[in-house]
Amino acid sequence: MHEPELLSEEKVFKDPVHRYVHVRERLIWDLINSPEFQRLRRIKQLGTSYLTFHGGEHSRFNHSLGVYEIMRRILETFEGRLSLTREEKLLCLCAALLHDVGHGPFSHSFEKVFRFHHEEWTAKILTGDTEVNRILRTMGPRFPQKVAEVIDKTYENKLIVSLISSQLDADRMDYLLRDAYYTGVNYGNFDMERILRVMRPHGDGLVFKYSGMHAVEDYIMSRYQMYWQIYFHPVTRSAEVVLRKIFQRAKFLFDSGYVFEVEPRDLIPFLQANITLADYLALDETVVFFYLHQWRKERDGILRDLCSRFINRNLFKYVECNPRHFRTVNELKKLFMAAGIDPAYYVEVDSTSDLPYDFYRPGKEEERIPIMLLMPSGEVAELSTKSEIVEAISGKRRFDYKLFFPMDKVQALPKEIAEEIRVCLGVIEDA
Repeated sequence: MHEPELLSEEKVFKDPVHRYVHVRERLIWDLINSPEFQRLRRIKQLGTSYLTFHGGEHSRFNHSLGVYEIMRRILETFEGRLSLTREEKLLCLCAALLHDVGHGPFSHSFEKVFRFHHEEWTAKILTGDTEVNRILRTMGPRFPQKVAEVIDKTYENKLIVSLISSQLDADRMDYLLRDAYYTGVNYGNFDMERILRVMRPHGDGLVFKYSGMHAVEDYIMSRYQMYWQIYFHPVTRSAEVVLRKIFQRAKFLFDSGYVFEVEPRDLIPFLQANITLADYLALDETVVFFYLHQWRKERDGILRDLCSRFINRNLFKYVECNPRHFRTVNELKKLFMAAGIDPAYYVEVDSTSDLPYDFYRPGKEEERIPIMLLMPSGEVAELSTKSEIVEAISGKRRFDYKLFFPMDKVQALPKEIAEEIRVCLGVIEDA
């Protein structure tokens, strides 16, 4: 590995969450200024949540800087407690900075329709023909692959992996605090400074001093509340449903030979499932928004309507959807079809679930590795065995099902048909 170069003067970013983000290494500064990382300025951290929480306009760029800053502070905290080589420290910083570099526009909505995962693109950006790869290679030919392995959770040093991907890591700490700040809620706030003070390296993982258990409990509960109050908010989910239906309709029309008024040139590789790295990097939310605006004037009524809904925030309404009544959902779809409303685009059951904390179970993913407490005796204990609060929610997955549909279209139907649909909706919602 080549000796990393330090900047002649430390660079500092003002940050509303961490106050300052400090950059000392030339490697990190060059990565921040690479086209692939700058692209993250044009991708929202919270996807469609800005339609629910008007402050939630922040980008994956500032989140990634925040994760890097937390990692930098962790490494400072570990000085004298952990023997990491210079390369390993840089691996931690680069993985923290670049962990989201593969995200696409409206990440999850886009991925579901076009059937790929941003993690795959992160690896391609790190190891392919990119400026990021060329910068990383200045540290050695194997360095880009090692960064990719840390992000992919396959790197041999599991302690380094756990710093960026575990149940309490730099990524989660930043997005909870940052998303709470920008959405204007208090749910995601917790005492990060206290957590960093009680965090200790231990074997191939992390432990937290027992004296700091209450700060860890606060973090777990903050995460629980953020998921159900912010990330799974039904209005946000409604916007995601509409957006998915737009992509779904565009793909159907393209496959059917439809001639668009405005050719979706930048989306063609995705519609054809023949995407190059250059195609992927050329796509961001500004490009997608261009087509959403243009498609409001398309000849196809469904695409035109869905795009107008998304742009003007005329989203679908929702009712709670009891899984016992999924058969009734099929009856509802038949009613919509008979009324001339295509249920493939206007009736959608969306489900979501969250597991706020879980203890380790063999064969489960790495994120399930438990949070361990360092007891005064020097022994370690799993968090839920010492915390009644965490024990109460540990291993308990909560599910939520909602049915989304356009109420305005229902209200425009003849009275008898509209009433039949309302009765059907009532049965679906019945608990």
